[in-house]
Amino acid sequence: MTSDNAPHGATPTIPAQAAPADPVLTGSTPPPPGPVPVPAPQAGPAETDRAETDLRERARALRRAGHSRRSIREQLGIRSEDRLGRLLQGEPPPEWTRRPRAKDHLRARARELRLEGRTYDEISAELDVSKSSVSLWVRDLPRPAPRMTPEEKARHMNEVRWEPLRRERDAERRAVKAAAHAEIGQLSERELFMIGVALYWAEGAKDKAYDRREAVGFINSDPGVVHVYLAWLRLLGVEESRWRLRVHIHETADIEAAERYWAELAGFDPAALQRTTVKRHNPATNRRNTGSAYRGCLFVKVLDAADLYRRIEGWWCGIVSAVEGQDLGPAE
Repeated sequence: MTSDNAPHGATPTIPAQAAPADPVLTGSTPPPPGPVPVPAPQAGPAETDRAETDLRERARALRRAGHSRRSIREQLGIRSEDRLGRLLQGEPPPEWTRRPRAKDHLRARARELRLEGRTYDEISAELDVSKSSVSLWVRDLPRPAPRMTPEEKARHMNEVRWEPLRRERDAERRAVKAAAHAEIGQLSERELFMIGVALYWAEGAKDKAYDRREAVGFINSDPGVVHVYLAWLRLLGVEESRWRLRVHIHETADIEAAERYWAELAGFDPAALQRTTVKRHNPATNRRNTGSAYRGCLFVKVLDAADLYRRIEGWWCGIVSAVEGQDLGPAE
């Protein structure tokens, strides 16, 4: 078809098409060949939870199979050590990861302390091991929540720091006491006699010039002291039929248990004891003799004992005179 405006017989002009833009001249980047990529849909919360659960099971399965943490991270494509720790939380490490010479009882104790909420510093101080050992033994366990205020923690750490020294001193005390115990050996009757006289004069009832009471009465809360005193009465030939035993105890204690305890120590039937003297509780006092170990005191009275009391006083005066008349230097 020709243009109406073109002269008759002239060659028609064909419009030129625009040439494609040169990317080098325009500075734009040409689109890549092929189809345009479509973004993948994002996973929802449910899919994410399932993927995390699956990853956790795979990580734990590898751990149980003996794989190292590094190997698990490489196989599962886990970049964060913290994330791997969360996935393996509660899963014990394989046996081969334990130190060859690590003491089993220390490792077990470290895990117990960690489950109780103790920190690495506290466990390290109590077990006297390095923090690196503690970390190796317990790092699979959950991190404990704070249990103490800063002041309480400082006080506790001070106690933990001094605990080894306290244990050492306790061991020294026990050793000295054991050696002293062995030095006594067997007592002769005369030695028990002298001990009993001094014991009674220290703890027993005494006659006063302003209050004449020539009676033999003895009260004490120490089972050992009571035991020695009763052995002394038997040595003197004082018949048990003349003994009168009575428990003195606070009302807040276990009275029946205390009566059974003292009766057994004295070799008596609990029914043979006199009526217990119960001390009323005073809330204003700060008593420390409480708890299951508190059993009150045992009072032991001897009937028709005026003559016995006079002899006890004479024996004690004799001991004092003997000491005053001797030059008792240090033992060789």
